[in-house]
Amino acid sequence: MNRLKDYLADSNCCGVVRSASGEIVMFRRRGVIDLFELSTENPVFLRGATAADKVVGRGAALLFVRGGIDSLYAGVISSGALEVLCLGNVRVEYGTLVPHIINRAGTGICPVERLTSSTDSPEEAYLLIKHFIENQKQQK
Repeated sequence: MNRLKDYLADSNCCGVVRSASGEIVMFRRRGVIDLFELSTENPVFLRGATAADKVVGRGAALLFVRGGIDSLYAGVISSGALEVLCLGNVRVEYGTLVPHIINRAGTGICPVERLTSSTDSPEEAYLLIKHFIENQKQQK
């Protein structure tokens, strides 16, 4: 886990996942897009994996649980995300626990955190996040 935490010190790295076989994937974009794409394009990669992420909200936690990760370090984690991960039997270490993740503008709750607040189902969360990402792409 310490090696994965070291990756987070890299300013271009938002998160990193080491598969059960030792393969490493780094997340460079903020939010859940890299995690969502990994879980969509290579779902077996997350099974038994170890991850470290700078910020983990409820949406990311549900994606990690859906993928079957074994353990996670979060620099900042929301209480909703911690609950999801514990219920999903994921070993969790974290730096700072917050009530919820704030949006990038600093004006309210992160939209993915808010979007997934009404579900405990990783599959339902995956579909909600998928539609959210599709809508974001259409707006650009």
